[in-house]
Amino acid sequence: MSSPSVSVILAVLDEALHIDATLDALLAQDYDGPLEVIVADGGSTDGTLIRLEERAGVDPRLFVVDNPERLQSPGLNRAARRASGEFLVRADGHSTYAQDYVRNSIRTLLETDAVAAGGPMNPVCHDGFGCAVAAAMNSRMALPARFHHARKREEVDTVYLGAFRRRDFLELGGFRSFPSGTAEDADLYARWRAAGRTVLVDPSIRSEYQPRSTARALWKQYWRYGRGKSEMLWVNRRLPSPRPLAPALLILGLGAFLVVALASSVWWPLAALAAMWLTWLAAAGLRSDALAIGVMAAIAIMHQAYGLGLIWGLVRGPAPVRRALER
Repeated sequence: MSSPSVSVILAVLDEALHIDATLDALLAQDYDGPLEVIVADGGSTDGTLIRLEERAGVDPRLFVVDNPERLQSPGLNRAARRASGEFLVRADGHSTYAQDYVRNSIRTLLETDAVAAGGPMNPVCHDGFGCAVAAAMNSRMALPARFHHARKREEVDTVYLGAFRRRDFLELGGFRSFPSGTAEDADLYARWRAAGRTVLVDPSIRSEYQPRSTARALWKQYWRYGRGKSEMLWVNRRLPSPRPLAPALLILGLGAFLVVALASSVWWPLAALAAMWLTWLAAAGLRSDALAIGVMAAIAIMHQAYGLGLIWGLVRGPAPVRRALER
């Protein structure tokens, strides 16, 4: 029995430092069926587009499409519409992939009734703060979502990247674009799960993700993640799980106790909550293989940025999200 055709889709913007490693991994897959790689470029100016076109000129499996909106969601949708494969496997320009990544993705879908399947996020590092971020992302105390730490095939609310049938993807309307430019994957899987479909994580689907290497970049990333979850809440009227609320409740608690302290000079509630949070950070840092203070700083940034982003998105209300979805 022949293997079904597969289209790997990804959207990139200014990924010159990583694009060759990503393409090398995707084009070296051991999948024995028809395979193509479709890259939607958002107008890169750092040499990414030149490199893509050079490689497409010598490898007939690689195609480049224009993504004038520049955002990831419309780029992935454009790549999916251009695709000819029965299955879509999503990739990211900031990651590299095991040689059996595509094969195991399709195997999981064919062996189960899942609508989508993907693997855990496996962050790797090459510098000091990036290693602290990688350790933080590997900590259950920082990121408790099951798909991050899966050791067996199981049902989850979302996965890293993911694979699915092109027909199912198009019938659902593809990825939706939120003002934050994030959460399109979590939203896609939430809509499928709301329709009674199953999303699976399988640890045999292996990839490596390069996390942000500066505190500023990490803050911006998790601020956008928090905003993205608020946007999901506005359009879906529920979150995939209650986990995203924890950082927001932490920020609200610290803020409320600070107001109480300034108004009444009663400082112990603020001190108690801050001490509990610092103890949590210290425990996570000491359990990691990286420098504890760096891991503590990374988790603190992730918690604060995510919580503030979620609160800001809720305060802004549903109007920006609805306008974005109407475009």
